[in-house]
Amino acid sequence: MKAAFADNFARGEELGARFSLVRKGELLVDLWAGHADRARTAPFDERTLTPIFSTTKAVAALLIARLVDQGRLDYAQPVAEIWPEFAQAGKGGITVEQALSHQAGLSGFPDETDPALWFDWDATCAKLAGMPPMWPPGTASGYHPVSYGYLAGEIFRRVDGRTMGTALREDLAGPFGLDLWIGLPDTEHGRCADLQRPPAFPDFGEINEPTKAAFLQPWSSPAGRGQAEWRRVEIPSANGHATAPALARLMGALANGGWLDGEMILSPALIAEMARERIAGQDLVLPFVMSWGAGVMRNEALHPWGPGNATFGHSGWGGSCAFADPETGIAGAYVMNKQSAHLLGDPRAKRLIEAAYTAL
Repeated sequence: MKAAFADNFARGEELGARFSLVRKGELLVDLWAGHADRARTAPFDERTLTPIFSTTKAVAALLIARLVDQGRLDYAQPVAEIWPEFAQAGKGGITVEQALSHQAGLSGFPDETDPALWFDWDATCAKLAGMPPMWPPGTASGYHPVSYGYLAGEIFRRVDGRTMGTALREDLAGPFGLDLWIGLPDTEHGRCADLQRPPAFPDFGEINEPTKAAFLQPWSSPAGRGQAEWRRVEIPSANGHATAPALARLMGALANGGWLDGEMILSPALIAEMARERIAGQDLVLPFVMSWGAGVMRNEALHPWGPGNATFGHSGWGGSCAFADPETGIAGAYVMNKQSAHLLGDPRAKRLIEAAYTAL
């Protein structure tokens, strides 16, 4: 694994990066190297935080699963039972699990929208609640890169009363010492790595209206408020900040029957239920055949995270990822600050994960 990690740097593919691997609760591997800034003056060290973009979705999926585990929510119930306004424009039958598996038809806003709207939680949720689906819900998945966080987050807030960022801090990150955040306090901003943007635009394949709304419009992602405000706001689909060990330990619980530091954070039955396939086939937004659980990508379709069909997790824009393999008890996470144009299965992470499975 050290050789594969060093090779990524030797190829010139990294600026700063970290890879962590956990098996049955034990941190087996924790590698970091490089620089936290584009000027290459600050080391990428054990305290460096990186934005993990859509890898945040795996954390949001776990928070929802905990509500289901507690009997406070059911994956099969209509979202409108929890969030009545969501029933507008023919969306009354969309279930929680359909919303979490990108089947709701709300991949983005097709109409011109101020990109600063994403910084206003209530206004964004109201716009999503009033919006007609872009395709018949339940007929296909179409990746919701940003809107997923508002759908999952508002479902969570309506049931729990707290935001996902607050619940993550109070229930998991704080008690278990996980350096993992949705909504980053100003006190932590100085630890954040600078990002080096991708050298090319991702290949989305054939472009359609759901893809345009999701990724290709000026309002497809938050803009207009500056980096500090983007770090502060809670977007449970897109702006988590973490270290690799924090992600690996959290996913390690999902690979280890729900146990984290001697406490069960999710029952084995709910781990299996969260990871169970909800829909599979050609995604309408991503140029891949996808298999989706309740908020997590399933390894079975493309195998970005080793050989196991039961492995699940999520990847983030630019290359980050986190995964859990319940069959072997292995979980891992890769974070970096030099982004690539790969939408899924970044070769840097794949080399590390393949080396890990070979070694173990």
